[in-house]
Amino acid sequence: MRILGIDYGDVRTGIAITDPLGITAQGLKTINNQNSDKILLKEIEEIVNEYGVEKFVIGMPLNLKGEKTVRAEKTEKFIHKLRCKFGKIPVEIIDERLTTVQAQKTMNYLEVNKKDKKNIVDTIAAVYILETYLGKENKK
Repeated sequence: MRILGIDYGDVRTGIAITDPLGITAQGLKTINNQNSDKILLKEIEEIVNEYGVEKFVIGMPLNLKGEKTVRAEKTEKFIHKLRCKFGKIPVEIIDERLTTVQAQKTMNYLEVNKKDKKNIVDTIAAVYILETYLGKENKK
């Protein structure tokens, strides 16, 4: 089962995908959606068709207290659009607190060029979101 991990953002959205067995997560790409969910949904549709995606996992940006933020409200609106467009594909929501911080630490550890960080931080965060989901599923 292929699962698509999504780190939703206004300007850039990170995308990760599982291997065909649904065991590991790999970064796929960062979509430059430029404040357009229409562009993002079109790109996601192409990925769904190419990889046969059977589930979406999207990060919910809560604050450190676990409360919803303005960013979370925007994410909820996008989730609604995702469900409307891909009605048969289930959407799982994962707490994404600190995934961007983890992604930044990973890039620092790997000594990623500062110029390149902006283009891959969202993809790495999507991988962490997807890995979090896979870890929870494995514990069940």
